[in-house]
Amino acid sequence: MTATPSGRDIAYRGFRLAVDTHLGTGVGVRATATGLELADPVDRREHDGATYQAGSWTSPPVPAGFAVCEVVPSWTARTPPGCWIEVELRGWHGDAPATGWYALARWAEGEGEGEGEGEETVRRTSVPGQRDPDARVDTDTLVVGAATVTGWQVRVTLLRPAGATAGPVLGTVGAVASGPAGGSTAGLARGADGLTAGAAGALGVVLDVPRYSQRRHAGGESRWGGGGDSWCSPTCTSMVLAFWGAAPAPDRYAWVQPPGPRPVVVHAARHCYDHAYAGAGNWAFNTAYAGLHGMEAFVTRLRSLAEAEAFVAAGVPLVVSAAFRAGEVPGLDYDTRGHLMVLVGFTDAGDPVLNDPYAPDDGSVRRRVDRARFEAAWQDGSGGAAYVIRPASVPLPVPPAQPNW
Repeated sequence: MTATPSGRDIAYRGFRLAVDTHLGTGVGVRATATGLELADPVDRREHDGATYQAGSWTSPPVPAGFAVCEVVPSWTARTPPGCWIEVELRGWHGDAPATGWYALARWAEGEGEGEGEGEETVRRTSVPGQRDPDARVDTDTLVVGAATVTGWQVRVTLLRPAGATAGPVLGTVGAVASGPAGGSTAGLARGADGLTAGAAGALGVVLDVPRYSQRRHAGGESRWGGGGDSWCSPTCTSMVLAFWGAAPAPDRYAWVQPPGPRPVVVHAARHCYDHAYAGAGNWAFNTAYAGLHGMEAFVTRLRSLAEAEAFVAAGVPLVVSAAFRAGEVPGLDYDTRGHLMVLVGFTDAGDPVLNDPYAPDDGSVRRRVDRARFEAAWQDGSGGAAYVIRPASVPLPVPPAQPNW
C-alpha cells in the first residue's frame, strides 16, 4: 500500500452569513447577528402534503482554479420544529453555469419522527437518484461527469410552515472542491526531513480527546443505522464535542430509553441520521450536528498528514475517513470501505495517534499507527476527507497557498 501523492488540487471556501450575505443574492431573506433568516418569503412550496413559505440565498460563483472532480458542501443552521433547509450545488466554468442544480440535502435539526423531541414535518435526508451526463449526486458529494467544471455555486433555501413566525437561521455554508489525485504541488511545502515548516509543534502532541467505543452499542440498538457496527461517525463527532466541553446536556438525551452504555452517542446518531442513506455517516450532517452545539464546523479535504499536523499543533483534533483491508494498517486489523476516526496527535517520530471508535471497549480506543500506511488509507480511501470542528474562539492554522480551510 503506497501513499497517494500529496499535491492534489483542493480548495475550500466558506461563507459566514451574518457578514457575507452581501456577497451573494438573497431573495426573501435578511442578515442578522446570528445568520440569515426569512424576512418576507416570496415563494411557496408544497412538500409531502404541507405548504411552506420559502426564501433563498445563492452564493457568488466560486472559482476553484482547476478542473474539479468532486464538491462536498457543509453548513451550520438552526431549524425550529417544522422548518428545514435545502442545500443545492451546481458546477461553474468561466462566466457561466456548467451544470444544472443538484439537491445535496434536505436538512432539519430534529430527527423527523417526533420521538421524544416533537413532531418534525421533514425528515433529514440526502436526495438520491440525481444523475445526468454532467454530474451525479453520491449522498453528500457532487461528482462531476462529462461537464467541464472549474468552480461551483451553492444555493440554500430556508423553509417554514405557512403561517409560522419562527423560521430557520443559516449560520454558515461552504464547500470543498477537489481535483484528481496528484494534480498539483500547491499543498504545504515539506522540508528535507519530510515535515512541514512548523510541524515540529505537532510532534509528541496528543490531545486529550475522550475515548468512546462505538461497539459498546453493538447488539442493543438497531435504529439510526445499526448501532455498534455503523456509528463510527457520530461516535467521533461526540468525542470531539466532549473534548471542547460542548456535548449536549443530559436532559437533551433523556429520551434514550433504556439509556444503554452511552446515550449521548445514540442522541448523536439520531441527529446525524440520513433517511435516504439509511445511516449516520453523512459527512455534512455530522458537521451540521456539531454546529448545533455552538461549534464552527465544516467538511474539507487535506492533502497529507503534513497538513493535519498544523491542526494538531493548533490544538484542533480532526475526524478523518479512511478505507483499508486487514493487515494494510497494522493496529487496525479489520476491513472497512470507509471508517471515521479521530486524529488526536502524533508521536515524537511523526506517527499518527488515533481514537478509533471500532475498538471493542473504551480502554483500547487509542491507537498508534504507521504514518505512511495510514496516510495511504486516508488519502486513497476518501481523498483526505476531514471534519474540522472547533469553537470560534480557537483560530485555525494558517492555510496553504491554495487554501483548503
